[in-house]
Amino acid sequence: MLTRRTQLLLDEERYGRLDQRARASGRSVAAVIREAIDEQLGAGDEAAARREAGAWLLAQPTPATPEPDWSESKRAMLDAAGGAPAA
Repeated sequence: MLTRRTQLLLDEERYGRLDQRARASGRSVAAVIREAIDEQLGAGDEAAARREAGAWLLAQPTPATPEPDWSESKRAMLDAAGGAPAA
């Protein structure tokens, strides 16, 4: 929850950059400022861990073979278990 209000004076060039970024991303200037603060000062260990996990996931190679179709996998598991599930 946002509970603090602050006033910040900016020159036209800086405000223009903020406004351009906000419009391009569909967010408010305030949201862009909050994001910049978090990036510069850190948003806590949890946010850093999420960023690291996301970067790790994105860096993983794409499998050479596609994942099996779920319906086929489910059918194989049911066959192996001895039949269809109870309805």
